[in-house]
Amino acid sequence: MKGKIDHIGIAVNSIKESIKLYSELLGVKPSGEEVLEDRGLKVAFLEMGDTRIELLEPLNENSQVSKFLSKKGPGFHHMAYEVENVEQSIEKAKNLGFKPLTDEGQPGAHNTTIVFLHPKSANGILTELVQHNK
Repeated sequence: MKGKIDHIGIAVNSIKESIKLYSELLGVKPSGEEVLEDRGLKVAFLEMGDTRIELLEPLNENSQVSKFLSKKGPGFHHMAYEVENVEQSIEKAKNLGFKPLTDEGQPGAHNTTIVFLHPKSANGILTELVQHNK
């Protein structure tokens, strides 16, 4: 693992409204929106120095983010860490007692490969491991 925080995920009802709030408060601009149809999700990243904020807006009621918003409301969703190799990190995580939500990396936003670790195995925090593909 590289040991770098890649981004902090925040579940929101409206990316448009959230971008406006963060832009006015912090002076940050989005680096582009992306729709992930297979996850029922729209994402936008806000660049903040060496890290980013990822805004997550559900596209439908069946998405995991929609279920999260219904249960907990808008707010902190996950912490993401950059790794060199997701597949190796999955095996390492399993050996250390973490519970990956999938057995292999999945396509993520902005040409990444990702895996989430179950919060019950990661101190109550939904944790994402992110490999940036070249």
